Amino acid sequence: MASGRYGDLNRPGLRGRDLERSLLRLPGVWTSLRVVDSVDSTNAELARLARAGGKSGTVLVAESQTAGRGRLDREWTSPPRTGLTFSVLLRPEAVAPSAWGWFPLIAGVAVAGAVGTLAELDVRLKWPNDVLVGRRKLAGILAERVDDALVLGIGVNVLADAGELPVESATSLAVEASEVLDRAPILLAVLREIGKRYDEFVRSSGDPEGSGLASAYRSLCSTLGLQVRVELPGGRVATGTALDVDTAGRLVLETDDGVEPVGAGDVVHVTASD
Repeated sequence: MASGRYGDLNRPGLRGRDLERSLLRLPGVWTSLRVVDSVDSTNAELARLARAGGKSGTVLVAESQTAGRGRLDREWTSPPRTGLTFSVLLRPEAVAPSAWGWFPLIAGVAVAGAVGTLAELDVRLKWPNDVLVGRRKLAGILAERVDDALVLGIGVNVLADAGELPVESATSLAVEASEVLDRAPILLAVLREIGKRYDEFVRSSGDPEGSGLASAYRSLCSTLGLQVRVELPGGRVATGTALDVDTAGRLVLETDDGVEPVGAGDVVHVTASD
């Protein structure tokens, strides 16, 4: 295993029992937390648990993944103990399916808000939920529906050196010279914020405006107001100005052909050099 400039001794493992005790002291949605050394994918593991009737509020953290996935089936890899890779299982029964598109955005708001505040960095979102510092990706989120359950997978680059990151467009808290590199408080801060945002959204029966989620998302989303190119499923490309997010969490584009809501796709922020 590559140790990076921090060395193995400065990459200690997470202490699952201590984390669970701290998490369960918080009011809200969480019911358990487990840390494992390795798993194929935390999302896949919790999807299996969901199909078997697993309890809402379950958190699974892995020190390494052998088959981690990001959005659009991209591979998510990092050296063991350099980042946070975890998934949560939730059962939002009070929220209509039409509002489920906001759940990955909840995770994006929670990660950007918690990490930005703790690390004192200007952390932003690229629609729908890529977590950026500048134009570089700090964290990724994958939301999957499993029957009546929701699995949210999150990966945050924390201790990786530039040479350990998978692509040049990625970054980490270490690369950004953050003074907060202890993974445990970062994990707890993110889970605290997810729990808060999720609880508010569910209590509002999935109303993004009434719960305050929509305004929080807009304040963090750097995509809004920009010229963008969206590579849509099926190979079509849409270009235009990103106006807003709608009640379903879709990106609303103003194109040459009119206003078009986009529910899925890979967004590129267009600059003069693109």
